[in-house]
Amino acid sequence: MTIEVANESGHEVDEFQLVSVARYVLDRMRINPLAELSVLLVDVDAMTELHVKWMDEPGPTDVMSFPMDELDTARRPDESGPGPALLGDVVLCPAVAAEQAQAAGHALQDELHLLTVHGVLHLLGYDHAEPAQEREMFRLQNELLDTWRERQATAARKARLAAADAAVLDTVGLAPDEPAPIDPEPTGRS
Repeated sequence: MTIEVANESGHEVDEFQLVSVARYVLDRMRINPLAELSVLLVDVDAMTELHVKWMDEPGPTDVMSFPMDELDTARRPDESGPGPALLGDVVLCPAVAAEQAQAAGHALQDELHLLTVHGVLHLLGYDHAEPAQEREMFRLQNELLDTWRERQATAARKARLAAADAAVLDTVGLAPDEPAPIDPEPTGRS
């Protein structure tokens, strides 16, 4: 799966994390691994222009999605062909996201993760125009985001433990994969 990120917004953003959350959503939604996705981060002027042109609404917005191919989710595994080549573009506006993050009391990066999931779900055909659609989309969005965050926290915890283990082993002069020597005659003291 190819996920390209282009940051034209002027905001510093952890692009690796945006790719990670987008890939997680596409994997969980069982999207063809040959699919391609583009994530574009733009400034307020560019987002305003897109919002007016495509949605006929004034001012900037936080996220827009532009699907490229129709998804054929009913494909049988034995059918030939690579499946969808290009899912489309998710366009994020970090300046708008920063205002929303501040109002919600969380970090800009958290808001961008949420908006990335939201945008990808729109590319996959989810919408929130009707109350039932909104409930379904937002439930799925929150579930995906929560499980991705849990995985990130678990990976970070494992990395911290591995680093601590490596530091301890280095202090006692052992290689990380070398077992610690066992005292052949325990003294019974603690």
